[in-house]
Amino acid sequence: MKVNLASIGMEKGRQYETIITTKNEDGTKNAAPIGVLYAGENRIVNRIFKGSHTLDNIVREKEFIVNITHDPEVFKTSTLGNLPQSHFNDDMSLKCAKAYFKCEAVSFKEAVKQSDPIKKKDEAIVFKSEATHLVINGKTKALNRGFGYVIESLTNLTRFDLVNDEKKEEYLTLFKEANRVVLKVGRKEDIKAMREIKKELIKRGYDL
Repeated sequence: MKVNLASIGMEKGRQYETIITTKNEDGTKNAAPIGVLYAGENRIVNRIFKGSHTLDNIVREKEFIVNITHDPEVFKTSTLGNLPQSHFNDDMSLKCAKAYFKCEAVSFKEAVKQSDPIKKKDEAIVFKSEATHLVINGKTKALNRGFGYVIESLTNLTRFDLVNDEKKEEYLTLFKEANRVVLKVGRKEDIKAMREIKKELIKRGYDL
C-alpha cells in the first residue's frame, strides 16, 4: 500500500517547511531546512541549489528523510550551523519530529531559470521523490504565525550575502517586520529564535 502524505495534513500543490536529513559520505548525519512541495499521494518535489551538502547526499544515496517538526531551535541550528548528532535517531530521523517519512529520489533535472535575485540562479536541481515509509509520533498542529515569520527570516538570511544592496535593504525591512510580529504574537521559542537571527545580522554589521 502506498504511503498517503495527506494523512499528516499535507495538501496537494502546497509547500511545507521541513527538515530534511541525509547521510554524509563519512556516515555522519546531516540536517537542513528544505521546503517540500506535496505532489499528491506519496510524491514530493524539491528544488535545491547546487553546492548543498543535502543535494550531494541525495544524489549519491538516492534516499533521505523528511522530518515534520515545529521546533524553531532545530530550524535555527540547522540553518546557521550543524545540528549535533545527538539530535538524530539511528534511522536518520530527528528525535524531535512529530512525524517523518522516508523517501527515495526517482528523478533529477536542472531547474528552469527563474527571475531570482540569488546569484547562479540557474544552478539548482529539481528532483521528484516517493515516500516509502511514514512514522507518526504525535498529532501535527497548525504552525503559529510567529513560527512562519521565523522560517521566512531564516530563508532570507541564507540569501542575504548573495544579493545586491537594494535587495539587502528589502530583506532588512522584512526582518524588522518579522521581528515586530514575532515579539507580539510568537511563542517563547519563536522569540528566542528571532533574537538569534537578530544577533547574526548584528554580527554581519546590520541591526533591526
